[in-house]
Amino acid sequence: MNIYVGNLSLETTEDELRKEFTEFGEVISVTIMNDKYIGSGQPRGYGYVEMASKSEGATAIANLEGKKLRDRVVTVVAALPLSDKGRTVSLNIRSRQLNKKRERRDIVN
Repeated sequence: MNIYVGNLSLETTEDELRKEFTEFGEVISVTIMNDKYIGSGQPRGYGYVEMASKSEGATAIANLEGKKLRDRVVTVVAALPLSDKGRTVSLNIRSRQLNKKRERRDIVN
């Protein structure tokens, strides 16, 4: 189960986050997002924790939502699934003159 953790202090480390979640089950991975695209590497204040099972993840969410970590109240929720790469989605766009059907491709970085 993939879990979103928001409102993290910029000083929070992946090891600290792993320690908090390990109390509730097996942690597969921890990623704190950063600004690698502009080159600063500055943490963004949110991250993702992947847990081995859905039940362990649900227990972690229930116990950690609203908890203070480094003097910040964190948001802990089940993360939305990633979209499939290369998936084609049909969009029906109405214009005043005629109906057009367009396709777009989801772009996943």
